[in-house]
Amino acid sequence: MADHGKAKRGIPPKADFNAWYPAIVEIAELVDKRYPIKGMDVWRPYGWKAMRCIDALTHSEMERTDHEEVCFPLLIPEDLLEKENRLVSLLKRAREEGVDPSELRVEEEEAGFKKEVYWVKHAGENELDVPMFLRPTSETAMYTMFPLWIRSHVDLPLKTYQIVNTFRYETKQTRSFIRVREIHFFEAHTAHVDEDCASRQIEQDLEIVGRLMHSMGLPVIISKRPVWDTFPGAWYTIAIDVIMPNGRTLQVASCHHYKDQWAKAFDITYQDDSGNTQYCHQTTYGMSERLLGAVVGMHGDDNGLIFPPPIAPIQVVLMPVAAHKSDAVMPAVNEAATALRNAGFRVKIDSRDLRPGQKYWDWEIKGVPLRLEIGPRDVENGNAFAARRTGGKEPIPLNSIVEGVRNQLDMIQSELLQRSQSHVDDCVIRLEHLDQEILDGKIYEIAFDGSDADAEKLEKTTGLAILGDAMEPFTEDQQCVITGKTTRRRQHIARMY
Repeated sequence: MADHGKAKRGIPPKADFNAWYPAIVEIAELVDKRYPIKGMDVWRPYGWKAMRCIDALTHSEMERTDHEEVCFPLLIPEDLLEKENRLVSLLKRAREEGVDPSELRVEEEEAGFKKEVYWVKHAGENELDVPMFLRPTSETAMYTMFPLWIRSHVDLPLKTYQIVNTFRYETKQTRSFIRVREIHFFEAHTAHVDEDCASRQIEQDLEIVGRLMHSMGLPVIISKRPVWDTFPGAWYTIAIDVIMPNGRTLQVASCHHYKDQWAKAFDITYQDDSGNTQYCHQTTYGMSERLLGAVVGMHGDDNGLIFPPPIAPIQVVLMPVAAHKSDAVMPAVNEAATALRNAGFRVKIDSRDLRPGQKYWDWEIKGVPLRLEIGPRDVENGNAFAARRTGGKEPIPLNSIVEGVRNQLDMIQSELLQRSQSHVDDCVIRLEHLDQEILDGKIYEIAFDGSDADAEKLEKTTGLAILGDAMEPFTEDQQCVITGKTTRRRQHIARMY
């Protein structure tokens, strides 16, 4: 993916991804990791603007698909966590035993988010009568309110979403955007009349995922997670994974089909058109700042970040050159900036009193897609000199600056998509048999139709994790790598974050 030449300004080579990634998120001024709570980075203005650009795309998709934004309280009372824990414990046991949840007695065990939540037990010097916790996700909070909002089939579908902070005590090694304890979280929660309607919502969620990932230049692997890796409260989970430069997969989004399991626990019912009481069927769709981590990892190079234009905090930086030699330079720069801003582009004029090389490096590190230089000779010729962050330079006529910039940004977006798809194509290879050598940095495509015991054997033998059933099976019969049985089930195995 990257040109592993001489790195600039202390950036480790991207080939050493474990060193490059934590360095670049700070050097590019996305976050500051010096806040005195581990896993809770401070968003710097540039990083926050990038995240808000991603949020803006998400808001747009939600409006397009008739979701309505809500905002729930951060604090949740303890009894709701216990209610969730009982449900999740029951569903977990039902899956393990292969029976319907209704056939089991409720026997509470440690499940769900109980071990990960942050507790609030005092208000000032007073101990709270009911301890509260900071939301790890919002099922319990939202589903307490859904019965108050849903009465009849005319109230359905109910399609809500929010973008909020959630909190989970992550015990593994933290990593900016990828594994944190305070999470910038998008979650959509929906309620429907029946299973089929909820399934259609999952299909729409995946269409939304496709549009968002395309905007960010992120090819993905979409898999129905195996039973043991399904969200504890879900009927099934579909996960969306990005392949990072080191060949590890990073889950950036997930969709969960709950059937009526949560509705039964929280008494979310409606009256159908015959006057009968029915339980709702529900779904959730979630994403986080892992999206930004995936963008950083996928597109960056030895010299810094490369932002896809749709989510770049600054899409175009305008650089006056030798403005002290001509009074015509700054008016030309300002006129170009105004035209571009009026056309909807995010533009920055860099008129700092610094050497041009210093400015180039600064914006290169920050991944601004397009740099436009305008000097005395450029004004005379009626051009701006365009330099793409992906490589390539050429003049753009000032009298058609908007069209010219749009074409340049389209070229950059196409190149990033091509590069990222090539990376995926290079990483994903076929595993024909268990004796095959397992290479670092590779994702393996397999035919697999075995049992849970076969899956455990596969994971132990390869040292990789099963992502689940790919959404697109093989078009022809294949031999399962474990059993030798004929199947069209297509799966991937990989090292995961």
